[in-house]
Amino acid sequence: MQIVVKSDSCLSNTRILVLTCEDVNVFSLAELMPQVKVEQVETVEGCTHEVALPASENYTPLKPRVGKAAKEYPFILDPFQREAILCIDNNQSVLVSAHTSAGKTVCAEYAIALALREKQRVIFTSPIKALSNQKYREMYEEFQDVGLMTGDVTINPTASCLVMTTEILRSMLYRGSEVMREVAWVIFDEIHYMRDSERGVVWEETIILLPDNVHYVFLSATIPNARQFAEWICHLHKQPCHVVYTDYRPTPLQHYIFPAGGDGLHLVVDENGDFREDNFNTAMQVLRDAGDSGSSGGKWDPKGRKGGTKGPSNVFKIVKMIMERNFQPVIIFSFSKKECEAYAIQVAKLDFNSDEEKKLVEEVFNNAIDCLSDEDKKLPQVEHVLPLLKRGIGIHHGGLLPILKETIEILFSEGLLKALFATETFAMGINMPARTVLFTSARKFDGKDFRWITSGEYIQMSGRAGRRGMDERGIVIFMVDEKMSPTVGKQLLKGSADPLNSAFHLTYNMVLNLLRVEEINPEYMLEKSFYQFQHYRAVPGVLEKMKKLEEQYNAIEIPNEESVVTYYKIRQQLAKLGKDIEEYLHKPKYCLPFLQPGRLVKVKNEGDDFGWGVVVNFSKKSNVKAGTGELDPLYVVEVLVNCSKESVRNAATEAARPCKPGEKGEMQVVPVMLHLLTSISSVRLYIPKDLRPFDSRQSVLKSLQEVQKRFPDGVPLLDPIDDMGIKDQGLKKIIQKVEAFELRMYSHPLHNDANLESVYKLCEKKAQIAADIKSAKRELKRARTVLQMDELKCRKRVLRRLGFATSSDVIEMKGRVACEISSADELLLTEMMFNGLFNDLTSEQATALLSCFVFQENASELPKLTEQLAGPLRQMQECAKRIAKVSAEAKLEVDEETYLSSFRSHLMDVVYTWANGATFAQICKMTDVFEGSIIRCMRRLEELLRQMCQAAKAIGNTELENKFAEGITKIKRDIVFAASLYL
Repeated sequence: MQIVVKSDSCLSNTRILVLTCEDVNVFSLAELMPQVKVEQVETVEGCTHEVALPASENYTPLKPRVGKAAKEYPFILDPFQREAILCIDNNQSVLVSAHTSAGKTVCAEYAIALALREKQRVIFTSPIKALSNQKYREMYEEFQDVGLMTGDVTINPTASCLVMTTEILRSMLYRGSEVMREVAWVIFDEIHYMRDSERGVVWEETIILLPDNVHYVFLSATIPNARQFAEWICHLHKQPCHVVYTDYRPTPLQHYIFPAGGDGLHLVVDENGDFREDNFNTAMQVLRDAGDSGSSGGKWDPKGRKGGTKGPSNVFKIVKMIMERNFQPVIIFSFSKKECEAYAIQVAKLDFNSDEEKKLVEEVFNNAIDCLSDEDKKLPQVEHVLPLLKRGIGIHHGGLLPILKETIEILFSEGLLKALFATETFAMGINMPARTVLFTSARKFDGKDFRWITSGEYIQMSGRAGRRGMDERGIVIFMVDEKMSPTVGKQLLKGSADPLNSAFHLTYNMVLNLLRVEEINPEYMLEKSFYQFQHYRAVPGVLEKMKKLEEQYNAIEIPNEESVVTYYKIRQQLAKLGKDIEEYLHKPKYCLPFLQPGRLVKVKNEGDDFGWGVVVNFSKKSNVKAGTGELDPLYVVEVLVNCSKESVRNAATEAARPCKPGEKGEMQVVPVMLHLLTSISSVRLYIPKDLRPFDSRQSVLKSLQEVQKRFPDGVPLLDPIDDMGIKDQGLKKIIQKVEAFELRMYSHPLHNDANLESVYKLCEKKAQIAADIKSAKRELKRARTVLQMDELKCRKRVLRRLGFATSSDVIEMKGRVACEISSADELLLTEMMFNGLFNDLTSEQATALLSCFVFQENASELPKLTEQLAGPLRQMQECAKRIAKVSAEAKLEVDEETYLSSFRSHLMDVVYTWANGATFAQICKMTDVFEGSIIRCMRRLEELLRQMCQAAKAIGNTELENKFAEGITKIKRDIVFAASLYL
């Protein structure tokens, strides 16, 4: 086969470069493609079953169980549960992909029961410590022979079933733990967490490092590419991996919209999953009418967040209505901690609990906080939350004290809370279904900007609605505060789950650990990653695409091709120069003086060309520049343009659309951004003062058509230099180039040819195909090269220059020390140790300094530090600057400022004061950071201090080891380390 690839510029000439497979060295499919095949397994309706197996093996049907089941269940299993258990009985790995609350845990329990019966060990991993604690409680009640290993707690580590975080399992694999020799099954809960940008890589590392003789149970929310993941497991561990997938919901859901300013619910997706577009449009019309009437009762601000708490808010109205209709319990999802609390306080005027329930709440609450000191019991957060809880109202977010969070989970699961205000973390893992789920906003801030939530996020959170065996159907209510088109609405409410895409990236801890271990190297890790596998899988599709493009390219024959291409290039250059001129015209200082009412302007928005319109007015707005607090002036021009009648009818939900050729449209005033004006005419029309009447607007259309008739060669434009007075030298040069190219175009023999347009279109099409071939070639090259190999070389260069490894990749003492540190920046901490930065610090100072490495949240302002803390911080920053400099010299993309700002000193004084014996109440007054966030920082800090003890031990520095150990003793007390209620 020959692959056709266009030479570097698709316009440079018409000759195409023919490359054989041997020339390019990117097409050896046998070497590239993972040798995996997929077989469909016959199964009952409502569930699909596939198996990925090595291409060399024939599929052997699963054998029905002989003898007694490893575990009996007191209920009839769903088809997907039966299929998954059959795989486990056959000792074969399985990925179970099903909705939240569908009953995936049944499959995990069966694998544990089977392993225990066969006297084998089994590991159950979960993404977060809180979830590990809950799973430990569930598993312990079921099997007894269960241990727990998280960064904070170790219970019964010799048990046959170990519940742990994925980080602990990775650490065991790198250290060659004896436990791994006895493990037969590893269960990964919430495997879709692997797409997490920061921690997802830990899953990949762990799965790659696990031995081939282990079998797996992966539990996942619904993911569209479950088969691809199973193929990777099969490719990686040379064993079959089944996929059992179901879309079935035991309790069907009804989705409603509540438009801001309205007072009713609109059913937009019924229990059969049908999208009701008419109801959706009605809801959007209500939203538009409420906006027009300017009602402020509970209106949102533009960012999609509730503006203050004036009057009964929409949330208050809906929660009250939910209770009146007996739709409780309800989980109310908000996208910020402060919002959660503000809404809960608004609703606190209502009371949902009977006197009997109030007594029970108080009893559970008092038992839970019994372990706290009298002083900690008086903390404002502890005292403020009880009155809410007694009314049946709960709050759940990362800023809460862990003990309160767990108390609230217990109260909710016991039915003692009727309304729970939570952030989206509540939707992850913890199995706490409700009858109703309410979204307070359709937008969220993702760290960069405000965006619509994705259909995947919506599926995950709305999946909490509907309790199996208790509710006939679950109810999801979506508060919408700004215009949304049916397309966006449908995509959000009916879209598919987010695919499981790899978030693999290199870390120094990974590279150093792999250099330390003999059997495996960093290159192997890269080649085997799911990240690389996903790129390999694209190869056949790209090859097929290239083959089709080659056929299309060769099928286009252009007479006198060389001459046509020359003409084509002239026209392309003119189009580019035209865009350059447009940029000048869009500058407010040049164009605003000419945008008087009546001025003719041409409007084009991507594919929508409105042609000529008439300026009515313009206004200045302010827009916050991305990533800054600065205001960027934004100009919006109101233009009267001819719109299609359909888009005028659906103006509440759709953007304006131009009138199609030959169709009678309607003139509408449309807000247009400056950059969408492609031309400004020298012509001005008279426009009526009042444009509200239909006839007034249509009269302008008649005048506009008259002007176009009068100028058959095109409506005259304002000359940028003569009319608009732009004196910029850059513009003059562009205009000179335009004149030169126009001269060449008019004198070209093709310009007056009768077949010009048809030949030109052919040339345009051929150039586009050539560009597509070039892009496909790049795609193939990307798939062929291990994508992060260059970065690995750069990272190794950094390690060599800093003395962590030799030029022949042998790990040095510094590197061995860095291997001990996995929960913070191992390079910087090791450099600080070897530079003696910790030697002159007290244990309190060292502990406070280390807090910069583990505090990751946003806080409003930096504290004013005393010299005893500011001094060590400066030294640490100097050390960090050196690492950033070495990294940049080694060609790594490291921005010094961004790198330095990742070490956050917001809690240094808080940690220092705590280590010196202050009470928790005292340190809370020092900062606006939430109490729960302070505790999370302290617990991460304790884990880092333990790793620092090990690092100091590795270099035989007992004094330093004792200093870090003393730090642990000083911070590990009271409410900060109160034991989990689940343990």
